[in-house]
Amino acid sequence: MAKRDYYDILGVNKSASKEEIKKAYRTTAFKFHPDKNPGDKKAEEKFKEASEAYGVLSDEQKKSNYDQFGHSAFQGGGQGFGGGFDTSSFSDIFEDFFGDFTGGSRGSRRRSSGSRGNDLRYDVSISLEEAYKGLEKKINYTTYKKCNGCKGSGAEPGSKPITCDYCKGGGKIRSNQGFFTVQQTCPQCEGHGETISKACSKCRGNGKIQSDENVSVKIPKGVDDGTRIRLSGKGEAGTKSGGSGDLYLFISIQNHSLFKRSEENLFFELPITFTDAALGTTIEVPCIDGSKVKVKIPEGTQYGKQLRLKDKGMPILRKSSYGDLYIRIIPEVPVSLNKRQKELLEEFKELENTKLSPSIKTFFEKAKKFWGSK
Repeated sequence: MAKRDYYDILGVNKSASKEEIKKAYRTTAFKFHPDKNPGDKKAEEKFKEASEAYGVLSDEQKKSNYDQFGHSAFQGGGQGFGGGFDTSSFSDIFEDFFGDFTGGSRGSRRRSSGSRGNDLRYDVSISLEEAYKGLEKKINYTTYKKCNGCKGSGAEPGSKPITCDYCKGGGKIRSNQGFFTVQQTCPQCEGHGETISKACSKCRGNGKIQSDENVSVKIPKGVDDGTRIRLSGKGEAGTKSGGSGDLYLFISIQNHSLFKRSEENLFFELPITFTDAALGTTIEVPCIDGSKVKVKIPEGTQYGKQLRLKDKGMPILRKSSYGDLYIRIIPEVPVSLNKRQKELLEEFKELENTKLSPSIKTFFEKAKKFWGSK
């Protein structure tokens, strides 16, 4: 069954602000929360839908990917096409808004074990020929990796963390706001329940250090403008024990001097002399793979006539088939004629009759009727 649109689930439009999305989620989640609807499977599914929708639309990067690619932005896994989003925090989203329906003391909920690192974007520009053949490309980029001194904890090796005195080690704080008990991430320890007694001298307590990375990636044949390749775990390192984000490669195809592309098909315009168009000929034309193909131009070929060369277009991504090559014929009228050429054309003009140019005859017949009606 097709997944519902995230905006429809929360009842907001694409232009909704962060606060509007948050408010819509709060209303929907409260209505369908399992604690308020025990044993109601439909309510549970709606709550999960709302949590999933909010998990994407509340994150700027994920929201941007969803707006551009829809649900396909989060399909697939590992290196390849598609993307992913972290659902590990869905169970805590409602708690961050409302706290626990059953009550409880400050700091009693589980502490955060770390958050996932940011995803990174890298734009890759390749030629049409490279898109046809596929290639392996080295990518150099700057990111943040876990500090190898403190292993990402931010604490100086040998030092011991201190239990957060604000949340008492729970990583969450609660406050009563009218009907609700609102639970939020502790601002002092950022949900970890602990604070650093002595910051790591190498990363100054950040747990991450800037690093220049390089990776070799295979770009498959058939990629097009906007194709997105995900390199799992190659983004920024997470905090504490949180996993690394992903690196997304966005492919753009450079304009070609000869070929134009539309999905898997290629097009180009072939200029020919007006005599070749009239008499017919055979012409050798180029293909994107570097080969040459002989094309027969029928006699009497008109301006704009299109010929098709089957399977001479671009490879279709992740398939063994190919698109087609379309050739648009452009007869060219000669310029700067010499005396002899003009004489021959004048002689040809005298021999012309309406049978040679049926379109011209039809046009002037229509024109005479038009003038006669005035």
